[in-house]
Formats: sequence, C-alpha cells, structure tokens
Amino acid sequence: MLDNNIALNTYSSSNSPFSSHKKYRNFFLVVLLVSGLIVLCLPFINLSSNNGENFHRLNLNDLNDPRMVQLRSLAYGTRAKNSKCTYWDCFNVYLCGCTGHERIAVYVYPLKQYFTENGKPVTTKISKEFYDIVKSIVESKYYTSNPHEACLFIPFIDTLNEDILDGNLTSRLLNQLPRWSNGENHLLFNMLGGTPPNYSEILDWSLGNAMIAAAGFNTYNFRRKFDISLPTFSPLAKQAQVNNTRQIRNWKVIASQIDIDPYFSAVLQQLSKYQNDALLLLDRCSPHIYTKRCEINSRTIYEYPQVLRESTFCLVFRGKRMSQFILSEAMAANCIPVIVMDGYVMPFHEIIDWNRAAIFIMEANLNTLMDVIDGISDKKIVQMRNSVIFLYRKYFSSMGNIAINTLDIIQDRVFPHRARTYDDLNLLPSEVNYNPLYFPTTAPKATGFTAVILTYDRIQSLFILIERLVKVPSLTKIVVVWNNKKKDPPALSEFPIVSRPISIIKTQANKLSNRFYPYKEIETEAVLHIDDDIVMLTSDEIEFAFEVWREFPDRIVGFPSRTHFWDNITNTWKYESEWLNEISMVLTGAAFLHKYWSYLYTYKLPEYIRAWVDNNMNCEDIAMNFLVANVTNKPPIKVTPRKKFKCPECASNEMLSADIGHMVARSQCVDRFAQIFRRMPLKLIEFRADPVLFKDSFPEKLKRFNNIGSL
Repeated sequence: MLDNNIALNTYSSSNSPFSSHKKYRNFFLVVLLVSGLIVLCLPFINLSSNNGENFHRLNLNDLNDPRMVQLRSLAYGTRAKNSKCTYWDCFNVYLCGCTGHERIAVYVYPLKQYFTENGKPVTTKISKEFYDIVKSIVESKYYTSNPHEACLFIPFIDTLNEDILDGNLTSRLLNQLPRWSNGENHLLFNMLGGTPPNYSEILDWSLGNAMIAAAGFNTYNFRRKFDISLPTFSPLAKQAQVNNTRQIRNWKVIASQIDIDPYFSAVLQQLSKYQNDALLLLDRCSPHIYTKRCEINSRTIYEYPQVLRESTFCLVFRGKRMSQFILSEAMAANCIPVIVMDGYVMPFHEIIDWNRAAIFIMEANLNTLMDVIDGISDKKIVQMRNSVIFLYRKYFSSMGNIAINTLDIIQDRVFPHRARTYDDLNLLPSEVNYNPLYFPTTAPKATGFTAVILTYDRIQSLFILIERLVKVPSLTKIVVVWNNKKKDPPALSEFPIVSRPISIIKTQANKLSNRFYPYKEIETEAVLHIDDDIVMLTSDEIEFAFEVWREFPDRIVGFPSRTHFWDNITNTWKYESEWLNEISMVLTGAAFLHKYWSYLYTYKLPEYIRAWVDNNMNCEDIAMNFLVANVTNKPPIKVTPRKKFKCPECASNEMLSADIGHMVARSQCVDRFAQIFRRMPLKLIEFRADPVLFKDSFPEKLKRFNNIGSL
C-alpha cells in the first residue's frame, strides 16, 4: 500500500512526470487504475495479518463447545424488515467478485452460545434440517472461511420453524452479528413461516435488508427478484419415492390433505358422487397419527404417503400456511400436482417452468377439476410425470439440495452472463439440445472451410466443381477423396490451376464411409462435404451456407433435404424424398458439418451401421443425420430455396438414385437405424435459411448474396 500511496500522491502533484512528459501518460494511467481497484477491493482483502484473525473452515463435527457471547439489547435505529427490497437496491453486488473468481463467496458464522446480561444462557437449538443446510453450504464450491472476501453471509441461527421462535430474541441475536449491517447480503432460511392467526408475514422481525429463502410465500408478501421461494421439505417424502415412472395408477385423482378448507371439501364430495372410481378422498384417521389416511365414506385405511403412488394426479390445497408438505410428497411419488392455491408463489419459480410438471386450477373453479384432467392426453401425462420426478430429484429431494439450489439462484443473479439456461434448468437429459463442440455463439470465420469431394471416376465433373468452388471466398482448401482403387487419380498437374491448395487421397476400398474419415489434411473446423456431380451450386449459395453454419456449428447445414414418416400400415419408418414443408434430414452430398462428426462417425458409430452402409453402398448420409440428431437432439438446417440437384453432364444410368430399389433401400435404412438407436432421433422442422433482402426489390449492390438459385 506504500507504493500505491506514492503513486496516488505523485498523480496529484503538480510537478509529477505525468504532467510534464506525455510519454509516461499510459504508465501512470495503468498505475492509477490498479490503485483504484485495490482501494475498491480493500475491504474484502484478507487482513488477518493485521487484526489477528485466523480463518478456519467451519468444523461441523465439533459444535459442542461454542464460544460464549453476551447478548446485547437490540441496537438503536435497527429497522424492521424492508418490504420494498429488490436485488437492485438491497443487495450490495460490489461485495462479490473481488476474490478473482466469478462465483459468489458464502460465509457461515460460527456457532456461538449466547447468554443475557444476567448470565442466563439463551437456548438456541439446531434442527437436523438446518444442520443439513449448513453442512451442504460448507461443503459446496461457494463456501469461504474468510468473511472479508464473502458477499453472502449465513447466520448459524436456526430460523426454519417460526412456531418455536421468539421474534424479538432472534432479532437481537441477528443484529449483533459482526457483519450484520442492517441485514445487507445476509440470507435466512425458513420452512414454517408466519404466526397466528393469519400466517401472512414470514419472519416479520427487525431484519432490515436481509434476504429470505422460505416456503409459503404468497404474491403479497413475496419480494420479487429478492426473496427466494422454497418448497416445504417433508421427511416422509422418501417413503413415497418410486423408481418405475411407468407404474400403473389405480386412481386418477387423490385428495389426501388433512383439515382442508370446508369449501374445498364440499366441492370434492360433490364431484365424487359422479367420479367414484376416479377420485379418492382421504382424511385423517386419528388426530395423532399422520401416516394413516381414511377414505371419507368407507373409512378404508391407507398408508401415507405410500398411497400417493396409486394416483396420477394429487391435489395440493393451502392450509393455515400456503405451502404444504403434500407438494414434495406427491412429487416424490411421481404424482402430478394439481395446485389449487390462488396467489401461491411456487418453489424456485424463478428458474422452474412449472407448466411442464403441474396443473393449476383457480380455487373458485375447483368444480371443473375432472373436466380439466380429462382433457389431458396420455402423451402429455407421461411427459409431465417424467418432468415431476426429474424436478423432485434435481431440486427438492433433500435439505442440502434445496440450499445449494438457493445459492445457485443468487449466483445467477450476480453473474448473469454465466447463468444457467432454461434448458439446463428444466429439460430432461434426453430433451437437452446438447452442443458437444463448445463453440461460442458464432463459430469463427477467419479459418474458413475445407471442401471434401468424394469422387470415383467423373473427371470432367470433378474439374468443373473445383473451378467453381475456388470462387467461394471462405474456401481454404480442397481435399479430393478418390474412391476408385482400380484406377489412379489424375496427376496433380492435370488438375485446374487454382488459388487454393488441393490434396488428393486415394482410398484402399470403394466405401461411402470414406467421405467421413477424419483425414489429417482437414485442418479447419468447418467441412463442406460435396459430391463431384453437384456443379449447379453458385459461389454465393455456398458462402451463404457457410455463414449459416457459423450460426449453427453443431448441426448439419446444407441444400438437399429429405424427411421421414411412420407408416401405420407396415408399422415401420419410411424415407420420403417428396417436397414437403417439414424436413428431418439434409443430405451430405452438399452440406457443411463440423469435423468432429467425422471422428464420431468413424470411431463411435455402431459398427453394424457402417458395415451396412459400405456393403450396400447407400445411406451414409442418413447414418450421419441419425448420429448428429442423436447427440444434439436438434434438426438440421436447410439453406436457400434450391431443391433440384441433378448432374447435367452425367448419363442417368450413372446416377446411384436411378436404381429402382434405391428408395426401398433408403426406407430400410431409416427403419433399421431407428431400431439400432432404440429411438427415432431425427427431428422434424419447418425452417429454411435465406439471405437478408433475398427477394426484396433492392439494388443488387445493396445485397450481399445476389446469385441465389430459385425453386
């Protein structure tokens, strides 16, 4: 700091070198900037050497000997909970980020034993649930043992159950924390919030600007973009868990909550008169036994929460508090929640799309329950049940899980550029559009692309194609894959004299899979796979296709498109080459791919598929489409309106597609590959990429791609 002070004093001096010699200006600007950053982060730098503090990780295995601290009276000027807090005005984001990592640092206060001014110890019990919260935080990537570098503070004071807390006493405990500062950047957890008779406010104490992560928020007491809504964790939920999500359910709807509002009970009993076989109504059997439920009429006894496994839908009502145990218990049982709570803030609503996993019915419209449920298709029910069990395991299965997801939400707020996406948060692994290439938003243009031409013996057509390809600005290299083992390719001196390097690779066997081998001659990320008879494409069309590929580097981007469909007569998948609005394949006779796919095709694609392709001399393009779609769960991208791809210089009997059995074989490939992949990975899409101003009546000099073919 001595050197920094000197630099600052020098900058402020009228006789400084900065004022007299411009050549030192950049040097002193850098010094000033660094000094400013140090001053800004000074409060967060580890000062243990100066103040004698020693920072050690919180040892949760040794909590029997806490430090004794005298409890002071509530500090003068301490404010009540700020009901108008938002992330932008009550959270000090400048406390975050000075550790050099784009990650929030969370400090947990050590446990202390408080006693009053009279020497009377203050009882502060720690529940198992709160212990699990603290344990998960201390073991997480967010934890820091140094309070000077923390931007979020967790008091070691159990505030989960407001029923057993003294609000005034707890406020006194919180307000004397050394870094409380009116609750700024402090986080409190609560599961059972509010006090009688209306339970409206959660932790309505002298908390100032403290953030609350709690269950049971409604739209009136919830501070949006500040508080975090949690589920009410149920220890019984694990007893309801199921492994088989396709288990047959005996009941369509079950109402298992006890002591629900009389209005709800009356409506349900009225519905049960007409839906006796679909609607199961349960209530408590005994005032003191929670794990037994009795049918309201027959008094048949059911084990709870195991009975939730018997129903497709589970009703969730409000009680004295908004949030209820039933939500977690139903989700654990893979029962789709039907939420009948007006104004309820759903748990983790900031990140979870609850429409994928729950049904919402207004309280006044409860009489429409069966009509709403009957309108849900079987396919939708399966999808929702898959989402229910996925969300439960990801977010609600344990107190530690709930705590870490809470910190993840705060992390996303502080560092939004690194925040998780909708797909990461809500989609099942089988639904995620996975990009294995780890490209930025747009692939780099500077490196250009390599054109890989598969040829056999069509010399004239090959030379014409090469002469047209070199007119494409982004082309960097041409690789000719010579697939005729009986005849040598022409000497390089016989090839057209062009401005791009040409490599000729003679293969050992005539196999269609040779076009996808990851040759060392391919040095660019982007590869244009093109047949030697595709001579009708213009340089503008190819350049535009490369630009589109840069936007979608993990997909197949190209010109000729095809689709597939299910034949209900033969119960097989079929290949379709007719012009349709939907496509699911782009043929690799003229398409851009990342070279990574060549590696996967050669070394990871099932050997049976490659053998089928090479033995039958067909379907290598279909196999590649299956491979890419299976990894990414994304459809291909068709570019430009051109649909006809013919070889005008070739006789019809030379064309592979002229074979009568070609289409039959292609359909067999689609069906056989679907069986090998054990699913149909191909995705249908109605999309085509065209250049901007393609058909607009603008002067050609204003358009970048003028020479784009038509239908």
